[in-house]
Amino acid sequence: MTDVAVTSAEETTATLPEAGRRPIRHTLTGAITWGGLWLFVGGLLLAVATVLLASLTAQLAEGWLPRAYTTRWYTQSWATFDLGQLLVTTVEVGVTVVAVTLVVALPTAYVLARLTFPGRKLLLLLFLVPQVVPVMTYAVPLATLVYRLRLNDTLAGIVLVNLVPAIPFAVLVLIPFVEQIDPRVEQAARVCGATNRRVFVHILGPLLVPGLLAAGVLTLVRVVGQFELTFLVSGPDSQTLVVALYGAAVQAGELASQEINAMAVVYMLTTLALLLVALRFVDPTSVAARDRRSGQ
Repeated sequence: MTDVAVTSAEETTATLPEAGRRPIRHTLTGAITWGGLWLFVGGLLLAVATVLLASLTAQLAEGWLPRAYTTRWYTQSWATFDLGQLLVTTVEVGVTVVAVTLVVALPTAYVLARLTFPGRKLLLLLFLVPQVVPVMTYAVPLATLVYRLRLNDTLAGIVLVNLVPAIPFAVLVLIPFVEQIDPRVEQAARVCGATNRRVFVHILGPLLVPGLLAAGVLTLVRVVGQFELTFLVSGPDSQTLVVALYGAAVQAGELASQEINAMAVVYMLTTLALLLVALRFVDPTSVAARDRRSGQ
């Protein structure tokens, strides 16, 4: 009987992987994952470095690096494209879209998170449509409507078309933040005599500040990078930075390439600053965790 026990123990030990040894399959998967990630990051950094060097080039050389450097292209690009006005227009459009979006998205997200009614899943599906379908599928009809309303080349027209994808996006971001608040907190406030307005302003409002910041900053980043919708309804007096950058690229044969690259660097820095602010207020892993908990 002892021999049988010893034999069984030896067979079990032989089938187990040695301590500290990782399966080859897991090691290969990790190597492919990390290799692909670093390849992507390296390519992205190479592209950014190329544009940055091109914007600082004073004299071209045959190799990768220029012979001399200068910052005059930034000054020249600022004057040629009126970057100051472009930045002001971009900020005006972004802030207006964010303000209107949050006013509409917050009560909508609250209703979808708290109430169950016929057609709720269909409504959520409709909110997903602008996020997954190509922008041009609804950009052209929207632009046609804006032109009929004579709102083209105006701030109102640009804000209107950007609200179409922005509001559903903000609603989807805010729903997990509303769902993580215990409904008993609201019930306790109402039992103590608080009206719906006081509950919404004094109870839910402070608790939803992280969600509002997340939705607002992420919406702002999307609006600043939105090209198709803004391009179709903007004009000479209402261009945002990304639309003007496209126009400069189209005139590449007429303008110095260094000016266009300098403008591209300004756009990249603006977007990077917004992304850093977004990551300061938004933790993607925590948002995903909230969404996963709410779905359980």
